[in-house]
Amino acid sequence: MAPSEPNAIPFRPKGEVPKFAEEREGWKGYIEWEKYPEKKKQVEEILRNYDFPDPPEYQLKPLPETNPMLTGERFKQYHYAVGLNDIPDISWQYVLKEKAPDMIHVLQFPYNGEPPRERLVETVITRNQDFFVRNHGGVPEIDADKFTLDIGGLVNEPKRLTLADLQNEAIFPRQSNIVSLQCSGTRRIEQIHEYPGDGDELINAPWGEGAIGTARWTGVSLKKVIKYCGGLKDGAQHIELFGADTYFKKGKVYNYVVSVPWRKVKSHEVLLAWEMNGEPLPKIHGFPLRAVVFGYIGARSCKWLYEIRGIKDPSDAPVQRKEYLYYTPQVGKQNAMYSNGFSIQDMPVSSAIMTPKDMDQIIHDGKIKLRGWAYSGGGHWPVRVEVSNDGGSIWYEVPYDKMSTKYYNAWRLWEIDLPVDAEGWLEFCVRTWDDALNTQPTFVRSAWNWDLHVTSSCHRVKIYSINKARPATAARLKALEERGISITPITKPLPIDLESDEEYAKNMAARGGRDPLE
Repeated sequence: MAPSEPNAIPFRPKGEVPKFAEEREGWKGYIEWEKYPEKKKQVEEILRNYDFPDPPEYQLKPLPETNPMLTGERFKQYHYAVGLNDIPDISWQYVLKEKAPDMIHVLQFPYNGEPPRERLVETVITRNQDFFVRNHGGVPEIDADKFTLDIGGLVNEPKRLTLADLQNEAIFPRQSNIVSLQCSGTRRIEQIHEYPGDGDELINAPWGEGAIGTARWTGVSLKKVIKYCGGLKDGAQHIELFGADTYFKKGKVYNYVVSVPWRKVKSHEVLLAWEMNGEPLPKIHGFPLRAVVFGYIGARSCKWLYEIRGIKDPSDAPVQRKEYLYYTPQVGKQNAMYSNGFSIQDMPVSSAIMTPKDMDQIIHDGKIKLRGWAYSGGGHWPVRVEVSNDGGSIWYEVPYDKMSTKYYNAWRLWEIDLPVDAEGWLEFCVRTWDDALNTQPTFVRSAWNWDLHVTSSCHRVKIYSINKARPATAARLKALEERGISITPITKPLPIDLESDEEYAKNMAARGGRDPLE
């Protein structure tokens, strides 16, 4: 079984636990909720009978030094209460099977995880096992041969398609695109550290800089599928996407549902994908079919896609209407409403320094190598990346030949050997300019918002600089090396005198002593 938080209260069912039958042959872990209001009401009544654990405090107190950081006891118990006992463990087994062993488990269930910082920027195309995961529920297990996709709502000719239908190139020409997906929570930890906000560990997990990845996705344009279904009826302006995972919010149960505007679909920027980097979708990434929405917040790229509907207005489902909202800094727990935040769609320009890491202590010879990523959504692309070693007063442009290839809907990786003469604690930061001359706010405070989304401010890391190009530093390093002593960590006191008595006398005389002459 998946590990639990220390001192977690064991779940004890009250009365007989219900058994909700799975909907279809070959579809494990999928319960249809949206078509059955009576089932949803039954779940609400069940959940009202329990006193579930409070969300853990991870913003006003230090995050646990564990991996997983947070385990999601509330969400596990929601599933246990309604008879979905196996889903948390099954989902964790897919993490262990499909993701790299050293993934950073931000939230164990529903699973949120990101790869180690340095490995993420080794390749432009992110390895499947290193690609971040942001799930809202458990992992359904769907047989490809039993899979169907329903297209309905405000379409002229509703249809049910199999995966074989979608992959039939005589009907649907294939489309393949290199696209970055980014969670709106990327770099949220910076907001948490300075200005905490909403504390729900599912909605606002404490992401670092790794909740972004780039893959080559293969499938069929949703526009082609809608055309095959006779097009949309008059008045249809949005497309609703249904995922087979079970999702809980505020004592209610749902399937995962979002929507995208028809204008996005018309531009062939919504792909129904069954392949990721030349391989079938991993189970944890939405097998057998998912949406990939170019340039949009990752939440719109619905996984385990099983139904598509043409609708008039944006979806009323909670993920679309009640989450992924961006508030002004004057809005918080005291006055936040769904209507006074705006829905996050296009991802703004952003970037991050992935190496070195915050609080690293670096010995160098006058230059420090920085590596990172830069991204801009909505069909824009990074044109220029600039870095600073003094907190943002003086900026150095990353050479164009040290940036990866430009794509309309993908990041660029970059590196620079940054001149660094100063020693001691320095603040490095990065900013990106895209093709529309958008750039990043300077400070975290400029972009703080109650739900802690879209940390788009200049990314900053504090580095302790030890410049061996300076003679005094070189001499100290040589003396330590001869004695087999490391200068790092800098917080460990040196076990040797800083200078001999003779050196002290000579140097003090050269300085004119401690006291004035007269």
